[in-house]
Amino acid sequence: MSPRGAVSRVPAALWVLLAAAASAAALWLLRGVPGLEAPRDWLQAHFGFLEQPAGFGISEGWLDFDSGHSYARAFATGVTNTLRAAVPAALLAVALGTMLGIGRLAPHLLVRAVCTAYVETLRNVPLLVQLLMLYFALTHLLPDADAPLRIGPDVWLDKGGLAMPWPVWDGGWWPARLERPEQTAFGVAGGAALSPEYLAITLGLGLYSAAFVAEIVRAGIQSVSAGQKLAAQALGMRGGQQLRLVVLPQALRLIVPALTNQLLSLTKNSSLAVAVGYPEVVSVANTSLNATGRAFECLAIVMAVYLLLSLLTSAAMGIYNARVALRGWQ
Repeated sequence: MSPRGAVSRVPAALWVLLAAAASAAALWLLRGVPGLEAPRDWLQAHFGFLEQPAGFGISEGWLDFDSGHSYARAFATGVTNTLRAAVPAALLAVALGTMLGIGRLAPHLLVRAVCTAYVETLRNVPLLVQLLMLYFALTHLLPDADAPLRIGPDVWLDKGGLAMPWPVWDGGWWPARLERPEQTAFGVAGGAALSPEYLAITLGLGLYSAAFVAEIVRAGIQSVSAGQKLAAQALGMRGGQQLRLVVLPQALRLIVPALTNQLLSLTKNSSLAVAVGYPEVVSVANTSLNATGRAFECLAIVMAVYLLLSLLTSAAMGIYNARVALRGWQ
């Protein structure tokens, strides 16, 4: 393959990321050059508030945060909370959507009817309505904290959220022990606690996006010619082997580009988490905006965050798409 052909395989989103990184590196290297005081002073005047104490707390997240930390750390906590919800939701959407897409083509009438009902229902109800319904179901229909519902070994569910075992690190590379939640007189203590807000946005995004992924998978499977399936049958392959070894590998060339768009929509739809009180980057920006009055700066940070996440998703999916695409003459 010629060098020009190799360059053309690099996703466009990756070039944008490289250009942005090069621009940021150039600005960093030129920060001390005389004559650039004006842009530097402008940035300090407009974004200097990021170094000030935030004065508010964030209820949950991977990063430790309190009111004494800076606004910059608050935004970093919001970004990690966005990823904390979007990544599991994407995995749920792809796994469930694939099963639903296959189920819509199943020979069994009941399986097809259930999968079709799921897809048509969730696709035609706005995501915001589904998030609110799911959140109110979690906070109103579940039992109180003093009488949690046990749904598995050391897994408890109540109005306060989901409690499950979680590994504990004591300064080493590997978990030293597994902390298990236990029921007490005042609720469940110990382990990892997932709040109703987190469960609502993660499940809501995953279940809603799965309906669209199902249609993408169904269309991709139907694009594979019947001759390929007949050839697999002639080789003595069972139904599951035909799907796994013959049909899905060929369907991926049509599934992946459409799936990329759906994952981008899922990431951007995570901004609706502010409606259920989950402290992701939009929620943090809204609180920071009200505290500082820096509307333009806060919204610019949110736009930059979602642009970066979208470009990273496009770049990763573009690389994967190049691996599963049909090979032809260059």
